[in-house]
Amino acid sequence: MTGNSKQHLIFDLDDTLVYCNKYFDRILDEFVGRMTDWFSNNGLHEEQIRAKQLEIDIAGVHVVGFASHHFPESLIATYRHFSAQYERIGSSAEEAFLMKLGLSVYDHEVEPYPGMVDTLEQLQSEGHALYLYTGGEDKIQQRKIDQMKLSSYFGSDIFIRQHKNVQALEGILQAKSLPRESTWMIGNSLRTDIAPALNAGINAVYLRQEREWAYNMIELNESSQGTLHTIFKLTEVPELINRHARASFQKRTL
Repeated sequence: MTGNSKQHLIFDLDDTLVYCNKYFDRILDEFVGRMTDWFSNNGLHEEQIRAKQLEIDIAGVHVVGFASHHFPESLIATYRHFSAQYERIGSSAEEAFLMKLGLSVYDHEVEPYPGMVDTLEQLQSEGHALYLYTGGEDKIQQRKIDQMKLSSYFGSDIFIRQHKNVQALEGILQAKSLPRESTWMIGNSLRTDIAPALNAGINAVYLRQEREWAYNMIELNESSQGTLHTIFKLTEVPELINRHARASFQKRTL
């Protein structure tokens, strides 16, 4: 690959390279089941529980970012909300159970998305520069990185941030002096991956999911500077990147 066609690829981690949301969904299913049992005499419906937990969850993420304590605390806050609404006497044992349940989401084995290794190996072998940019706490995210041996692809270019926004992304772009016309953000979140990338004037690849966390879904600003591509499988990335690189190189050499 010539230097002119080399691309700089910034990958998100959760639900881009490895599974994440499905484990939260499993915990939420168990939480809803337990709540409907506890409030069986009050006529509390599953939809009410899910809606309130989501409301509390999203409001908290705006404040604390991707802090590990927030998810279990959102379960407890939901429990307290309905306990007060129905004048049900809560218990410290039930709250302790919910805290343990919520924290257990971080104990699962890391599972790569189909084609993760092949995709990263192909891009690396073709001479593209790879970067990893993930949201969360260092200990939790580093465990995933280590289990998937991702440092063999990203080296020291791994960035863990508790808040993922345009300021955090801009810091990476400037720290690495990345050329914006050949830099890409690849991720599943319109809010934390795609919108910041477009606002920063780089290319964005949206890995669309069948079922997405509501927090990640926002309307994009049509006046954004960058270009947007949508894919449905991680394995589509190399062809997209290389097609764009070839077209850009040919355009410059005309």
